[in-house]
Amino acid sequence: MNRYFLYLSYNGKNYCGWQTQPNGVSVQETIERALALILRADTPITGAGRTDAGVHAAEMIAHFDSDGEKGFILNDLADKLNRVLPKDVAIHRVVGMKPEAHARFDAISREYKYYITDRKDPFSHELKYLHNYPFDVEMMNLLARILFEYEDFTSFSKLHTDVKTNNCKIMKAEWVRIDEHNIVFTIKADRFLRNMVRAIVGTLLEGGRGKLDEVGMRRIIEAKNRCVAGASVPGHALFLKRIEYPEEIFE
Repeated sequence: MNRYFLYLSYNGKNYCGWQTQPNGVSVQETIERALALILRADTPITGAGRTDAGVHAAEMIAHFDSDGEKGFILNDLADKLNRVLPKDVAIHRVVGMKPEAHARFDAISREYKYYITDRKDPFSHELKYLHNYPFDVEMMNLLARILFEYEDFTSFSKLHTDVKTNNCKIMKAEWVRIDEHNIVFTIKADRFLRNMVRAIVGTLLEGGRGKLDEVGMRRIIEAKNRCVAGASVPGHALFLKRIEYPEEIFE
């Protein structure tokens, strides 16, 4: 058996999330059905992470194993998959990996972006969060930098998850104004908790509206209590943008 990485993207609007679930159609099961059709064998895949319902991925990576012809897998599989997959899921390339490579556990960083606008736009309303209140980007960046001081982000995690630790290493957290009406938040870390990015964005927006200062931000993080942080923003404006791996796991 040979191990491969699938590099793919998807619009999450029509899916219950990445991971296969009993109550809706997931991206994972959609790809697995296509793989089974093309390879004529059940081919489970393991993703680098789990995006929530409605969240998009400009780059998601998943690994799978196959004993099929290596030349076909590397050269033709992406094209074959794209012909049978729905329009909102695209396979960009297939990469041969070392046998022990793992899409989830070997990832050294993940990067998300969240897009916000204060202007109603009929062409982008499904991809940006319409937030009509004025926001102080400088204050939101001031509060975002406080994230670097901590590792335990329980206050921004969905309750009752099955993870062993709520510790994460934040490598980047920054708001950038794109133009007069649009801003984007970029956050990069070694790992993320469920709902973490959306909860952080919702909390930082409280600061942008003048309802949260540095003392309050530290108090929220140190409380290790989801109930004290801001409300989660909608998932439709969140994109998984990039996943990084060490060079040594590639063939």
